[in-house]
Amino acid sequence: MGAGKIVLGILLVLVGLGLFVDSVYPLTGDGPILGITWLTNFLVVLTGVIPIFLILIGLFLAWIQFDESKSQHEMAEIKKSEKK
Repeated sequence: MGAGKIVLGILLVLVGLGLFVDSVYPLTGDGPILGITWLTNFLVVLTGVIPIFLILIGLFLAWIQFDESKSQHEMAEIKKSEKK
């Protein structure tokens, strides 16, 4: 079962790399075999995803810091109440 997944994974990687290579170095003079420039499309998607990714990472980091500050404030309140 595990060997089949490894073979399938390697096959998918090879097909994906083949599509990118065909996009960059087409075998025919007319362009890619399938007529799709996979690498160009990938770069368009990547440039569209990077700003969203940065926004999500920024929100996550701000949320983590806010939660940590809130926890520290609550711990300080508990320590104050224990001293009284």
